Amino acid sequence: MRLVSYRRDGALRHGYLVNEASVGELGDGDLTALVAEQGGFASWRPPSTPAYPLADVVLTAPLLRPGKLLGVAANYQDHVTEGGGPPLDKRNLVPRLFLMPPTAIVGPGDPIEMPAVSREVDWEAELAVVIGQTAKDLEPARALDVVAGYSVANDVSARSMDYGFPRDTGDKAVWFFDWLAGKWLDGFAPIGPYLVTPDEVSDPQDLGIELRVNGVIRQEASTKQMIFSVAELVAFASRLMTLEPGDVLLTGTPSGVGAATGHYLAEGDEMTISIDGLGELTNRVVSPGALGGSR
Repeated sequence: MRLVSYRRDGALRHGYLVNEASVGELGDGDLTALVAEQGGFASWRPPSTPAYPLADVVLTAPLLRPGKLLGVAANYQDHVTEGGGPPLDKRNLVPRLFLMPPTAIVGPGDPIEMPAVSREVDWEAELAVVIGQTAKDLEPARALDVVAGYSVANDVSARSMDYGFPRDTGDKAVWFFDWLAGKWLDGFAPIGPYLVTPDEVSDPQDLGIELRVNGVIRQEASTKQMIFSVAELVAFASRLMTLEPGDVLLTGTPSGVGAATGHYLAEGDEMTISIDGLGELTNRVVSPGALGGSR
């Protein structure tokens, strides 16, 4: 099932796709409350509700303000090596998790404003995982049981930061915190267009991923190339923190990012990410200040 959050008549609502042209409305607000109520959607079937033409609503991110938005660095071997790093041996590693602010989340079709603090802005196509149940200290064998669904995400990243004054950028700590800050900017985590329930995703480790910039393929891979699987990522995250319904985990990006070639995003560029069975997510880059602080 494809669940959606959207705006209709100026109000935020949620529902499900009845077909390719209509949405069945389930209630007010985004999908957060429904995810918490239904968990993994294993046996849930939507009630009979009023339907509206999909063309008359504006889709948003499935969950606009999750309690936790988690990212994973260096989770595809080819992405590690394209950046000049040595191949990773997962036997000697743990997943490299980091937190992002929920204010980074935008939805399908939303513009992404080029930030004033960076002109080296990059794309990262990623599979997003939404948690449906409270979970702690999971084993990987049980980890997928707490997943409410999957979506398409773009971990937009500023590869350098310029705050307008000289800094000692040779310090490794400065480099790390610049890298982290480059993930935090408003609009830098587009997610959508749907939350697809697990019954429609037979294997989250066998999904094709493609990202196009202005129609040109820049990333093309499969989730089978992940170093740590979705189950391993969810289980590890649950060792560090209690996972709660509505938490979102972005699972890392494959090779083909702009930093590998020095080809960064510019105003007017359009990114489209597609993941098998999960739909397409498109966002366009706009100039600094174009949104006027309206987000």
